[in-house]
Amino acid sequence: MTKQTIRLAGWASALLSLASTALADVKLNENFSVGGYAVGSYQYTKTDGSPATDRFDTDAIKTAFTASFKPVTGVVSLFYPGVAGDEVTVLDAYATYDAGEGYSITGGKFLSYHGYEAFDPVNMTQITYAAPTAGSMFSIPAYHSGIRLDYSDSAHSYGLALVDSVYSPYSIFKGDGELKDNAGFEGYYKYTGTKDLTIFAGVAYDSKGGFQSHSVLMLDLWAQYNVSSEVYIAGEVANSNAGMGIKSTSWLALLGYTPAGPVSWIFRLSGDSPKAAVGADKYLQYTVSPTYKLTDNLSIRGEYSYYDYKNSGSKSFFGVQALFKF
Repeated sequence: MTKQTIRLAGWASALLSLASTALADVKLNENFSVGGYAVGSYQYTKTDGSPATDRFDTDAIKTAFTASFKPVTGVVSLFYPGVAGDEVTVLDAYATYDAGEGYSITGGKFLSYHGYEAFDPVNMTQITYAAPTAGSMFSIPAYHSGIRLDYSDSAHSYGLALVDSVYSPYSIFKGDGELKDNAGFEGYYKYTGTKDLTIFAGVAYDSKGGFQSHSVLMLDLWAQYNVSSEVYIAGEVANSNAGMGIKSTSWLALLGYTPAGPVSWIFRLSGDSPKAAVGADKYLQYTVSPTYKLTDNLSIRGEYSYYDYKNSGSKSFFGVQALFKF
C-alpha cells in the first residue's frame, strides 16, 4: 500500500467518523449548537522548469460551537489547517452583544471583514484563491483579535474594528497579540438596497511598529450582480501599499453559472501587478471550476488553473476536492 493510499484512507476514515457523530449533534438544545466541515483534496502542480508536484491530503477541518443567550452570542471554533507543521488551533473565539436597532458589538478573535472569496473552503466556489488573497502582497487579511462595532439593515451594513494587527508575523490565523508597537484598524460599507446587486468597499490600516517597518494601507472593493436565477458576475480590486516601493494592485473577474441540477460552474480571471522591492512577478490566472452537489452535506469540486507569469514562465494547477459540511 502506497503512502498516498494510506493517507487517503486515513482522511476518508476521519471524514466518515466526523459525519457519523456530527450530523446527530448539530442542535444540542435551544442555547447551544455545533457545526463545521471536513475538506480533503488531490492537487497537482506543474511549473515551468521544475518537476511536477502533487498532494493528497486533508485541506481543513473545522468545528464551531455557538452559545446563544440573547442578547449575547458566543462562538468558539477549533480548526486544523491541513498544512505540514500546523496543529489544531482555536480559530474563532468571540462574543457578540446585540445592542438593538441593527447595532452589535463584538469582542475577541474574529475574521476580517475583507475579501470577496470566503475563508472557509465550503463557502468557496473553487479550490484556489485569486490574486487579491493569494497574490504577491496577500492583500486580504484573515484572523486577528480586537473589538468591533457593526450595523446592518435591509439595504446597508457597515462596521469599524480596532484589532491587534490587520496582518501578522505568525500566520493568517492570529494577529500579533498587542497594541503598543502597532495597531490595526478595519472598516467597511456594504450596499444591498438594489435587487440582485451587492457592493462592498473596505479599508484596512496597520500602523508602523513592531514587526512592520512601515505602515500598510489596503483598499478592497468588490461587487456581485445576479444577471438571472442561473448566472451571476462578480469583480474585486484590492490595492495594498506597504511603502518603500512595496505596492500591489490585484483583481478578479468571475462568472458563475448555477443551472437547475447538481452541477454548477465558475469561470474566473485574476491578476496581480506588484511594484515591490522584492522579486514579485506580474501574472494572470485563468480558472475553470465545476462543483457537483451529491447531497446538501457533501460536494465534489474540480479546478484547473493556468498561471501566466510575465518574467518566469507559466504554471498549471489541477485539483479535485471533497467537501463535507454539517
